[in-house]
Amino acid sequence: MRRAIFFLLAVSQAWAHTVQGRDADFLKTVSGPYPGPFVYLGAKHMVTGYDHLLFLVGVIFFLYRMRDVATYVTCFAIGHSVTLLTGVLSGIHVNPYLVDALIGVSVIYKAFDNLDGFKTLLGWQPNTKLAVLGFGLIHGFGLATKLQDFKLSGNGLVVNMVSFNVGVELGQLVALSIILMVMIPWRRTAGFLRQADFANVALMTAGFALMGYQLAGYWLGPAA
Repeated sequence: MRRAIFFLLAVSQAWAHTVQGRDADFLKTVSGPYPGPFVYLGAKHMVTGYDHLLFLVGVIFFLYRMRDVATYVTCFAIGHSVTLLTGVLSGIHVNPYLVDALIGVSVIYKAFDNLDGFKTLLGWQPNTKLAVLGFGLIHGFGLATKLQDFKLSGNGLVVNMVSFNVGVELGQLVALSIILMVMIPWRRTAGFLRQADFANVALMTAGFALMGYQLAGYWLGPAA
């Protein structure tokens, strides 16, 4: 039993998208405004944040016009910017395991939506823009919890957090560009629509795995 608990905790930590190494050392000791490094940290966190990227893939999966892509990505950006800045600057703290579990739910939701699950099972379609905005708020709290762990100095905090958020947006643009470079040629293939169902089932499975591991961390790990 102890081995099983240890295994679940280890896996949960492996799935937790955290700041480590020299980046963590920097955040522990930084005092004063450092816009450049915080832009870098924000961009790096988004580009390597598989949980955010999975949701982003789901959001743009069936968006063919760049205007629509821009609209939905803007909704997501507004959402996570509000809660990232509010969470850190006002000291609003939420349990990181539960937030990351809800981020897993966001991936499940979007994959289910892409499979026409709501229309098929419920006969109606939720407002997708509001859903993306709402889940963006949750993703922003996920970003905030990673920074709150370091009890950042109040000296230069506003500048640093705005810079971090700018970096997140830049990282999102880079990640989005890479995703579209893959998606656009794939959509032009004859088998795309057939493969799309499998891809979204895989996306939903990843969301369930992320949610499950984070809930395991919440129930079995130390209080955050």
